[in-house]
Amino acid sequence: MKKLLAILLALVLALGCLTALAEEADEENYETGDATLDDVRNQDDIGDKELLVVSFGTSYNDSRRLTIGAIEGDIAQAIPEFAVRRGFTAQIIIDHVERRDGMHIDNITEALDRAVANGVKTLVVQPTHLMHGFEYDDVIEELAEYADAFENGITVGEPLLTSDEDFDRVGDIMIDLLKDYDDGETALVYMGHGTEHEYNKVYARMQEVLQAKGAENYYIGTVEAEPSVDDVLAAIEGKGYKRVVLRDMMVVCGDHANNDMAGDEEDSWKSIFTAAGYDVECVLEGLGQVPEIRQIYVEHAQAAVEAAEAE
Repeated sequence: MKKLLAILLALVLALGCLTALAEEADEENYETGDATLDDVRNQDDIGDKELLVVSFGTSYNDSRRLTIGAIEGDIAQAIPEFAVRRGFTAQIIIDHVERRDGMHIDNITEALDRAVANGVKTLVVQPTHLMHGFEYDDVIEELAEYADAFENGITVGEPLLTSDEDFDRVGDIMIDLLKDYDDGETALVYMGHGTEHEYNKVYARMQEVLQAKGAENYYIGTVEAEPSVDDVLAAIEGKGYKRVVLRDMMVVCGDHANNDMAGDEEDSWKSIFTAAGYDVECVLEGLGQVPEIRQIYVEHAQAAVEAAEAE
């Protein structure tokens, strides 16, 4: 009897594994691009000055190359005296890309250990995060464990939306990106990620910035916090809009943009706005694909380098 139970348990576990693999395959039955075109930037021979670009990451190969990769490339071109390397915070994405594409991306610990092993003396870290949220806080905590590992210490750059100037510039960029759709009959909706962190307030602040600039047809919502999609629906109701244009307010155009925003499931933003009677168009392009956005990251990295070299 015990042997029979053991066999049955083994069969159940095997069936569970097969089901999980089938579900994973079904979840990604689409093309995300050629992973080999992406530079993972985990090479050794760094030299004594490193600029580690830290990102949450994405498993969408084309978007990763066109957003995170482009930011890294622009920083490398602007600051050639520093070796630019990559670190992702999302281990689930790292594991997924390695399992699917056979390509390894360093997590933060691996990137820092690589820097130590290569004898880096000056380490500058530039996050590609939108704000000072939980991901940014986690990076700072992990960096603190390596505070004494580098001769000249660690200097951290600011995320995208930090200063008043950042908000002003990004507001102008967001308006410009959708200006060709602004015909008075179209609600121009940006979908942000959202967070329970106190810095979720950046979305409300950016909405205020847009309004102050006279962008009356622009709206911001979030997937996982407030303002929600229901808040946006309520905000545009009764204003005579016939169409809604959706664009993500995230650095990458990954799972949230392709599924939560533009997917065909009934709970996607496209489906929700369509069901509300609007013609819907989705713009699938991450903020990291916008040169003017990348320039802000470059300037934040340059400021961090200047601070590091002034010490």
